[in-house]
Amino acid sequence: MIRFHKEGYKIITIALILSVAGILLAEKFIDSTWLVKTIQILILALLIIILQFFRNPKRIAPLNDNALVAPVDGKVVVIEEVEEPEYFKGKRLQVSIFMSPINVHVTRYAMSGVVKYSKYHPGKYLVAWHPKASTENERTTIVLNNAVFGDVLYRQIAGALAKRIVNYAKEGEKVIQGTDAGFIKFGSRVDLFLPLNTKLNVSLGDKVKGGTQIIAEK
Repeated sequence: MIRFHKEGYKIITIALILSVAGILLAEKFIDSTWLVKTIQILILALLIIILQFFRNPKRIAPLNDNALVAPVDGKVVVIEEVEEPEYFKGKRLQVSIFMSPINVHVTRYAMSGVVKYSKYHPGKYLVAWHPKASTENERTTIVLNNAVFGDVLYRQIAGALAKRIVNYAKEGEKVIQGTDAGFIKFGSRVDLFLPLNTKLNVSLGDKVKGGTQIIAEK
């Protein structure tokens, strides 16, 4: 059975009502059979896109303190050593995962631990793969801590189409690996900032599965 994320309930309900209304109105007021069918097919196609975007498949995390799971579904587009200016103010290993509109957009906790930092930043809506998107786009920055990895930062970043980031992480809260950490509506990316000695299990261009796939280990 397909599950949907709670962030999509309102949009899905509105889309269903408008879809039914559009199909019935096209049938009633348009004489051309081919035009009616074309409009109805387009309406159904749009509804299917909305439904698949808000799907929330059940995932079972490994619950391993020595491993990090992918926080989202998507493609690894950046692996590099960078200067992280907001929290660490020092060098970290950055791993960025880009989500296309067809990916599952649930953000999941990469590891179990305690939320040490959680901050929202308003900003621009540059395309998600733009080099400055990580520091200039609308974004949230969250830092988790556990005994094995220490502090790990992840950043939800809005893109050209993503106009709302949902973040559930609250400072001081204990969280469990693989559970729901938030949602990004309509496509974007998540950056991870890891200790420099972290062993990665992914390479550039790899497609990863959020909540279950181990992408790094200690």
